[in-house]
Amino acid sequence: QLQLVETGGGLVQPGGTLRVSCASSRHTLEYYTIGWFHQAPGKERDGVACISGSDHSFYYGDSVKGRFTISRDGDKKTVTLQMNSLKVEDTGLYYCAAGIPRITARDMCRRNETDYWGRGTQVTVSS
Repeated sequence: QLQLVETGGGLVQPGGTLRVSCASSRHTLEYYTIGWFHQAPGKERDGVACISGSDHSFYYGDSVKGRFTISRDGDKKTVTLQMNSLKVEDTGLYYCAAGIPRITARDMCRRNETDYWGRGTQVTVSS
């Protein structure tokens, strides 16, 4: 069973930056397809950034393109989402998800094709 833990959420002003991380304590994430999902209050969970476990391709949702970057850390057990130029509408819970390598980054983000979920971390963008 793969266990994912998200860290790094918090309160930030509009235009600010924040980094959230997804880690597995016991398993390498190197070959999993990993995604970050955003759930705003009262809304559905949407994929914002995903990275493939097979060809390491990326997918970004339209609302975050050019602002968010997903990357794998050198320890191979952590995947980070760097969030720049944050907007009030970025507020919500951010969940990390993992799936087997055959799941493409696009399918994970667009179709919520996942096998494992973390519990989420809260990001609040407010002045």
